[in-house]
Amino acid sequence: MNPPDPLPHPLPLVIVPACVNPVGAHANYTAQLKYVDAVATGAHCMPLILPALGAAADLDALLDAVHGVMLTGSPSNVHPGLYGEAAAGEQPFDHARDATTLPLIRAALARGMPLLAICRGFQELNVALGGTLHQAVHHVDGMMDHRENPGHTLARQYAPAHRVLLEAGGRLARLLDGAGAIMVNSLHGQGIAKLAPGLAVEARADDGLVEACSVIDAPGFTMAVQWHPEWLLTENENSMKLFAAFGLACASYRQYKHAKHAKHARPSAGDE
Repeated sequence: MNPPDPLPHPLPLVIVPACVNPVGAHANYTAQLKYVDAVATGAHCMPLILPALGAAADLDALLDAVHGVMLTGSPSNVHPGLYGEAAAGEQPFDHARDATTLPLIRAALARGMPLLAICRGFQELNVALGGTLHQAVHHVDGMMDHRENPGHTLARQYAPAHRVLLEAGGRLARLLDGAGAIMVNSLHGQGIAKLAPGLAVEARADDGLVEACSVIDAPGFTMAVQWHPEWLLTENENSMKLFAAFGLACASYRQYKHAKHAKHARPSAGDE
């Protein structure tokens, strides 16, 4: 995969939290290229990969320096203990990522910082704000099987799989120029069971599963989607609109921070 084209400077800075995964014999902090490149290509921001340090991460210092957060998907699931349940069967977990992203979400939202969340990130947002998850959507009566077929090629796994119905007048519908429904890919086994307080539904699948949401009282851009808009980003008009809106919000937040800093740094009349 070729790197994105060089970007103009200065750029808004966007945190992309890493996962913990084995690479060879060693554990590594990892972030997939498709997410990192989408921040650069679609949002026109500078991605900064945050190691999953948990409580050791100085989130205040980090958030003082950046202008947005993008939460990625991952093969791992949010640990059910974080929403008051026991794990049902064997699941891939990433405790270090949980310990990093959930506090990060709450801290970023408290600052009014733009946030874009994808797949696992969509579920993290819900859990961070007090919601719960279906640990196996395909075992819930009336729900579709939203998982990909692991035997298929990546191109087929990430191909459009089903439609989502956008909430009329919602933020996502407005962002997508009033669209009533769009086709999305589907590569998840878990999904929202109880929507967290303070979140608004932006889209649902035909089986009723929440597929997109936003933070009701957020002063700026917050959008979380269950599908993968980062995949073949430049070939999907809706995905480009989503990332472009996020990038513009990050640029606006950067301008706001600079103006606020300049105001506080201005000397008083007695200092001149």
